Amino acid sequence: MSRFKGKTVFITGASRGIGKAIGLRLAKEGANIVIAAKTAEPHPKLPGTIYTAAEDMEKAGGRALPVIVDVREEDTLQAAIDKTIETFGGIDILVNNASAIQLTGTLQTDMKRYDLMHQINTRGTFLTSKLCIPYLLKSDIGHVLNLAPPLNMETRWFAPHVAYTMAKFGMSMCVLGMAGEFKGKIAFNALWPRTAIATAAVNFALGGDAMMKKSRTVEIMSDSAFAIFSRDKAECNGNFFIDEEVLKAEGLTDFGKYAFVPGTKDEELMPDFFV
Repeated sequence: MSRFKGKTVFITGASRGIGKAIGLRLAKEGANIVIAAKTAEPHPKLPGTIYTAAEDMEKAGGRALPVIVDVREEDTLQAAIDKTIETFGGIDILVNNASAIQLTGTLQTDMKRYDLMHQINTRGTFLTSKLCIPYLLKSDIGHVLNLAPPLNMETRWFAPHVAYTMAKFGMSMCVLGMAGEFKGKIAFNALWPRTAIATAAVNFALGGDAMMKKSRTVEIMSDSAFAIFSRDKAECNGNFFIDEEVLKAEGLTDFGKYAFVPGTKDEELMPDFFV
């Protein structure tokens, strides 16, 4: 029997993209997937809602709970967690995936967007973790995974987009601090891609078809997350993982299957701007 069968996974921003892919990977193992996201109605340009994601989770073999959540709002988040406990009885894994992005310089970043990135990325991750921790402490698995980059305090990571880097590094600092605070009780780790990942958000906001053709599929991130969750919480803690390195440690040598455009060579892929 899979170690994830009947376990409950709470994923923010899981209606599409990487968050959804991680949910689907664990649903195949018989896990309960909580799709905690804002998209209850179809977006005009981005596919998927919490309800269509829930249908896909159940088709994959898991149970699903779609809940409307804005991680900036403590009341809706608490209500979603209460509903999770009522439905499934606990929380075993938390994936802090919800994030806002704007790659602009200081003068081009309006404060409304600055606040949005910090409220969703840093504050949202801290708050969601805080509210889930009491239940994670009771789990024999007890994993938290933040979709956040390695902490690297060098000018080159900040200069092009100070506001965004600060907000994403806030998620990374949650890993650094909470991994120490809850050592041996809950595993806190970060995961980040080596290359661009082909998501609707990337296509819509960052580079269109040209970027997509130089990207890998979301499955490289979901397979990496699965490998991390399969490790013991006491031994796998406080790491800033890169997807490719995780899978190499699992014995994978050929990454061609993850190319968004089949046949694309690794050297033709677009490196992520935090790696």
